[in-house]
Amino acid sequence: MNTRTRPGRHTGLTHGLAVACALGLTLSACSSEEEAGATDLTASDVEAALEEGGELTVWSWEPTLEQVAEDFEEAHPNVTVDLVNVGTGDEQYTALQNAMSAADGLPDVAHIEYFALGQFTIAGHLLDMSPLLSEDLEGAYTPGPWEAVQGEDGELYALPMDSGPMAMFYNKDIFDEHDIDVPETWDQYLEAARALQAADPDAYILADDGDAGATTSRIWQAGGRPYTVTGDTVIVDFADEGTERYAQVWQQLIDEDLLLDVTDWSDEWYQALGDGSAATLISGAWMGLNLDSGVPEGEGSWRVAPLPQWEEGEVVSAENGGSSLAIPSDAENPALGHAFIEYANSGEGVQTRIDQGAFPATVADLEAEEFLETEYEYFGGQKINEIFAESASNVGEGWEYLPYQAHANSLFNDTVGQAYVSSVPLLEAMNHWQEASISYGDSQGFSVSPNE
Repeated sequence: MNTRTRPGRHTGLTHGLAVACALGLTLSACSSEEEAGATDLTASDVEAALEEGGELTVWSWEPTLEQVAEDFEEAHPNVTVDLVNVGTGDEQYTALQNAMSAADGLPDVAHIEYFALGQFTIAGHLLDMSPLLSEDLEGAYTPGPWEAVQGEDGELYALPMDSGPMAMFYNKDIFDEHDIDVPETWDQYLEAARALQAADPDAYILADDGDAGATTSRIWQAGGRPYTVTGDTVIVDFADEGTERYAQVWQQLIDEDLLLDVTDWSDEWYQALGDGSAATLISGAWMGLNLDSGVPEGEGSWRVAPLPQWEEGEVVSAENGGSSLAIPSDAENPALGHAFIEYANSGEGVQTRIDQGAFPATVADLEAEEFLETEYEYFGGQKINEIFAESASNVGEGWEYLPYQAHANSLFNDTVGQAYVSSVPLLEAMNHWQEASISYGDSQGFSVSPNE
């Protein structure tokens, strides 16, 4: 095989260039979204590029793409895929923005999480793929990921690669030991947290010391829509009903010391999931693979249940995580990039990644009998994909991210995070986050306000 998978490399540009756009996104220094993304590529161009061959550079930290790249090369022997890991999440986005600002050293395909897409589309740095894609694709993906990759006027700046429909992972042994029912509403979740602490002071319903992505996902499910983006006009409003609904329950969890104070992904966090100190996880479908690999002692103990609901009888979910593949506007080989993305995200590559544990965003795969009927030994033989697929079909519509969401998330610990470690009420802390997000957006040339 020709595939070359390489660890992180630097583009040779300074980190300061990233501050000029997107990660420090000054609109005057960037193109507008309307100037971005147009492509003159045709289907014939893509076919010709595959025939001629060449080197295709893909930036991604996703390990399941390694086999996809090898299979793509086998199908197109004249193409060499250079799969490069320049870092995870923000590390890659900084490197990508550096390269975009200099129009040098760009990949042909970039792995970008849904929440981060806006910082690149608003600056005109991603190709609009819609002219080369079939209109049939609109119903091919679940609603959350599909909405995330679209522009205001129907542009398609990426194709969904995976998704994170939310569910509740829970330690069945702990619930059974203390005769606690699996909660179906958030009020019941709160009562379960109290019952668990009363039964065992060393056991907590959840390990949570504050996280921006988890918080916004919970607000999403609660019906909150704090962000509205129309061009460079932005609304940040954490005073809506959904945010207040979320804060009311979470404030009680905080006030009553019902949350285990450890940080996600830390050694203490993994230990808590393994020894029963943390009885649930509220997360996206991808968490199942992390539990399997990171908490081997939990095999047979953990199960998956639908998200608790804010109103009894409702069936509403949200997304937590998920990512896409996109083509930078100044990519050297956009035609090859387009072919690879179609293969990886809507072609044979989807099943290749599913076989390695990835959770798809494609409706056909989510509805496939083999996928739904798969039993997972780690989860006691449970058919967990049934829960996730149902969640994916019930994601609340209308969610938007800020065009500077990555930076807004970085403001979380100094604002909302204070509600976890001090007497600052959660809603007041949310207001501080709102103010900080508005201030930053204004400083970058957006017109930001707390309401319409």
